[in-house]
Amino acid sequence: MKKIILLLILCVCFTNCKSAKSVATKKGRTTKTATKKSTPSKASSKTIENIIDYAKTFKGTRYKYGGITKRGIDCSGLVVTAFSKEDIALPRTTGDLSKRGEWIDVKEVQEGDLLFFATKKNSRKINHVGIVAKVRPGYVEFIHSTTSKGVITSRLSERYWYQAYVQARRMM
Repeated sequence: MKKIILLLILCVCFTNCKSAKSVATKKGRTTKTATKKSTPSKASSKTIENIIDYAKTFKGTRYKYGGITKRGIDCSGLVVTAFSKEDIALPRTTGDLSKRGEWIDVKEVQEGDLLFFATKKNSRKINHVGIVAKVRPGYVEFIHSTTSKGVITSRLSERYWYQAYVQARRMM
């Protein structure tokens, strides 16, 4: 009987533990990293709004591989920079981002989620990412940095992006 009670207590402890990791930065600040949640809380809606608004300030910024500033930025750089503005540390590369967070169905995407794409012909390898900026039933708009036009907003329903779509992930 004692073993069963101990086992139940351990199960409850492990299933209820969802702590966030902290990362120390050069400035001595501690930042949060993304943890899994099925839906964002009301407290995080302001955070999500801030992330999207900051990403939008890069509109028109030219594409630069490895860039993270308004002088030039790439797709994963835009994501990492926007999230870091709210002290949320994410991996720098699109490939690493595509393995982070919680996989979600495209029908369940919300603002602040990430969309991943495979844009190379005849390949399903993820090489592009964008932040969902606006969602309505049957309509998803995302902000991203393209090699041809720099930082822009696009719709998932556009033929090119619809065919290149691979997955969506929730980081918060």
